[in-house]
Amino acid sequence: MTAADRSADLAAEAAAARRDLRTLRDVFRWAASRFGAADLVFGHGATNGLDEAAYIVLEGLNLPVDRLEIFLDARLTPAERDRLVGLVVARIETRKPAAYLLGRTYIQGVPFRVDARTIVPRSFIGELLMTGLVGEGGLIDDPGAIGRVLDLCTGGGSLAILAARVFPNARVDAVDVSADALAVARQNVEEHGLEDRVRLIEGDLFAPLGRARYDLIIANPPYVTAAAVAAFPPEYAAEPVLAHLGGQDGLDIVRRILAGAIGYVEKDGALICEVGTGRAALEQAFPQTPFLWLDTQESEGEVFLLPAEALPTAPPRRPAPERPKRPRAGRA
Repeated sequence: MTAADRSADLAAEAAAARRDLRTLRDVFRWAASRFGAADLVFGHGATNGLDEAAYIVLEGLNLPVDRLEIFLDARLTPAERDRLVGLVVARIETRKPAAYLLGRTYIQGVPFRVDARTIVPRSFIGELLMTGLVGEGGLIDDPGAIGRVLDLCTGGGSLAILAARVFPNARVDAVDVSADALAVARQNVEEHGLEDRVRLIEGDLFAPLGRARYDLIIANPPYVTAAAVAAFPPEYAAEPVLAHLGGQDGLDIVRRILAGAIGYVEKDGALICEVGTGRAALEQAFPQTPFLWLDTQESEGEVFLLPAEALPTAPPRRPAPERPKRPRAGRA
C-alpha cells in the first residue's frame, strides 16, 4: 500500500469516527487501535500506543491526565470529537510527538509547556528529584540546606523548575546554548511563578557563570551518538538535533561537564548527570572515577552522581574509534 493509499484510508476512518463515535471511551479505543496499526515510535512521555491514546484524549480536552477511568463514559460534543479525531490523525500523519501537538507534557505530574524549539522533557533526573533522592533516607537528606543549584543544558527549563520546587531555599541558574529553548523555558518559569528564583542564562555550559559556585549541579546534556541521530525515526527527528547530538560516542558534552564541574561545585557539593546508555563508554574513559549510578523505576545505570571530592581532575582516556551502538534517544 502506498503512502497516498494509507492517507486516504485514514481519512475515511477519521470521517467514520467523527460520525459514529460518541463517548471518550469510543475515541480512546479507536485511537489505541489506530496507533497499534500505524508505524509509530513512542518515548516522549508514553512508552506505548495505549498510554499515548490516553494522554491525547485527556490533555486534548483539558482533563487531568491521570484520571482516565472517571471520564470514559462521558459523551463528547461534536467539537470535542472533531478535536480528538484531528489529534489522532495528526499524530499518525505527521509522526510528531504528541506533546508537540498538544503543547504540553508532564514530569511526575508537573506540567510544562513544550514546542519544537526544545526537546520534549523526559529526564530520569526529574523522577529522581521527585521520588526519593531528596529528603529523609535520600542521598540529599536536607533539601533546605541546598542554597544554589546549576542546571546545565536546561532546554525548556523543566529540571530547573523541579529543583526549585524540591529545594525550597535554593536559587537556580539554568544554562542553555539555545536561545529558542530558553524562550520556552521562560514561559515555563513564568507559569510556575519562579521568576525570582530561577535565572535563565544563554551560554555554553560553564562559560557564562563567572566565579559562581553551586551546592548541586544537575545536567541532562546531549548524549546520543552521531550514528544514532542519523538513524532517528521521525518522532525523534522532529526534536532539535542540538539537544541530542553528543558526538561519535555520545559523550562529547559529558566529558566537558566532567572536566569543568570541579571549578563550579562547592567542596561538599555534587554533580548529577544523565548519560543514557553511555555508562560503559564513560567508565572506560574515566576508569578511576567512582561513579554512583542512580536507578529509577524506568532506568538502570543512566544517571550518575559524583560528590565534589570524586570529580576527575585529569583529562579522560579516549578509546580507539569503534563502530558505535545505537542507544535509546536522549531525554530532557
